[in-house]
Amino acid sequence: MDFVETEGDTIDHAIDNALRTLGVGRDKVTLDILSEGRKGIFGFGAQKARVRATLRKPALARPLPEDETETRPASVAAAEVTATTEKARAALEQILKLMGVAATVETKAGGANDEIVLDVRADNNALLIGRKGQTLEALEYLVIRIAGERPGGEAPHIVVDVENYRERRRKSLQDLALRMGEKAKRQRKTVTVDALSAADRRIIHAALQDDPWVTTKSLGQGSYRRLLIIPEGDRRRKEEQNPAAGGKPAVKEAK
Repeated sequence: MDFVETEGDTIDHAIDNALRTLGVGRDKVTLDILSEGRKGIFGFGAQKARVRATLRKPALARPLPEDETETRPASVAAAEVTATTEKARAALEQILKLMGVAATVETKAGGANDEIVLDVRADNNALLIGRKGQTLEALEYLVIRIAGERPGGEAPHIVVDVENYRERRRKSLQDLALRMGEKAKRQRKTVTVDALSAADRRIIHAALQDDPWVTTKSLGQGSYRRLLIIPEGDRRRKEEQNPAAGGKPAVKEAK
């Protein structure tokens, strides 16, 4: 089974149903939103959200824009990882103390090799996360600067999180990417997503990189840039009619 079409009360529910049917994680499929659904009026006219989930073929994956790729450090010895982790944790606890925030910090392994997650638990999570995670990004930057630098750039990748906020944010951005991608294709107009960090932009680039009908490109200067989702339908049809025109080029980060 290469793909399924499923329904749900919301887009998230429809996606979950598709993933359960295929027996894979969200990163293993390409998702198309067929219908966003609607609640109706007093229960009348309601429609289910509907999605199509297609198993990804790794050979067809497109590279991320050069400026959006994230360099992972080389593997380091266990003792080095432990020392860096303890220094990062102590630095984060000291920063939180200076902020006047009563919190605990739990250390756990991340989803990638040499990735260490410092998960913060506090009463006032919103204060630590900030608008669109900006405060959390600043905390992580400070901790990495204090504890993450090693000769040759070899160090575990430190991630600061607040009660699994980053995973919730990732899923939210993936859903946003799918909705905006469908809007760009449906209206045949470029859709703009404003003010995203590099980490957030990478999530949207990755969510749409296997969709041959759209291209993503970052635009602007500085850490927070706009992201463009550009429909490629007309050009794709021309290439199919004229194979000599060549395939779709890899996306490039705007300078």
